[in-house]
Amino acid sequence: MAGQKRTDNKGRILKDRETQRKDGTYRFTYTDADGNRHDVYSRRLVPTDRLPPGCKDDLSLREKERKIIRDLEDGIKATVENRATLNDLFNLYISNKPELKQSTRANYLYMYKKYVQDDIGKKKISSIKYSDVKAYYNRLIRERGFKPNSMEIIHTIIHPVFTMAVRDGYIRINPATGAMAEIKKSNNWEKPKRHALTKAEQAAFIDYIKSSKIYNHWLPLFTVLLGTGCRIGEVIGLRWEDCDFEDGIISINHNMVYRKYEGESKARFHIETPKTEAGTRIVPMLEEVKEALRTEWAKQEIIGFNESIIDGYTGFIFQNRYGDPLSPHSVNRAIDRICAAYIEDETIQADRDGRDPVLIRHFSAHNLRHTFCTRYCEVEKNIKAIQEIMGHADIETTMNIYAEATKEVKKQSFANLEGKIKIS
Repeated sequence: MAGQKRTDNKGRILKDRETQRKDGTYRFTYTDADGNRHDVYSRRLVPTDRLPPGCKDDLSLREKERKIIRDLEDGIKATVENRATLNDLFNLYISNKPELKQSTRANYLYMYKKYVQDDIGKKKISSIKYSDVKAYYNRLIRERGFKPNSMEIIHTIIHPVFTMAVRDGYIRINPATGAMAEIKKSNNWEKPKRHALTKAEQAAFIDYIKSSKIYNHWLPLFTVLLGTGCRIGEVIGLRWEDCDFEDGIISINHNMVYRKYEGESKARFHIETPKTEAGTRIVPMLEEVKEALRTEWAKQEIIGFNESIIDGYTGFIFQNRYGDPLSPHSVNRAIDRICAAYIEDETIQADRDGRDPVLIRHFSAHNLRHTFCTRYCEVEKNIKAIQEIMGHADIETTMNIYAEATKEVKKQSFANLEGKIKIS
């Protein structure tokens, strides 16, 4: 009969696009934004229906309907046709980031494949909730021993993938938003500050290298690092043609990295543009830097110059004993060896002298850049000049180092003020 309402086997009226099959299963049919038809099923019409014995717990049909209709109205791909996983969306995201430096891309791909791909990466993007992301982060900390820096990398990789998924209509909100902040809070993590060597540590380190028959061949490299504030990749990639001895300047125009790029079978040296536009700069030569480079040139006139060719670049200043460029890893290992030897010798000598030893805290090549900036801030008031020499893209970075470096100076100036003005 025309106009007769369809009912289920309990006599309840079914809505448009709802049907019940002979086995009792309910079905809802809808059409997505692209005109494609989809069906969703449930063994229950409403949440209060009893689930038949042996059936897996699931949302009722009406609950699914409400979610689908809401998704369609909001322009979100409904769950039934949204089968894309986080892995699918990551591949789409990374393919649309041509501006990423190859070294950054290689690092992202390595971290994603090793830690994300076979874990949360397999989940459907529409099913991932905030609690899932937080649980995943906690697993990395608990089971993989992740520290703050590694966690930051993972978060930096997957958060923008979820953002893209929101913009493309796969999900309504980004489930990773706020997760990293919560993890930091619950683990009492603060972003570790890079420390500069104290004046005593800096002097002890350099003096020990100078006097060491084993390590004094490293002196030119560390003199350049401590006398220019350049990044380690900028220094190991430095060429003779970048140094103008007549005008006393060094041109920083490229960066050397040791990475395995996408599609390569193993890691190798690569030349990249500076980290930021501000990274392309001119650094004046201190006399000690100029002398260190001349010493290196004189030595290489005897032992031979670096003949490596990296992405068309030649004439690199620094080399290892095999005539190859230095890697950041080899420089940091040298720092570790030198400091260990120094601490052993200094401890013995201090004991003989009946004094406390002057020890050096653990540091890496990047701490030498921070050390130069700190020493520079202690004598220079022009923040803009410091920023340009350091190649900082953000002046806030320079300001933070300046504030830290001049703290003792400010305290001393107040000490000199003590008792000299009437304040009470």
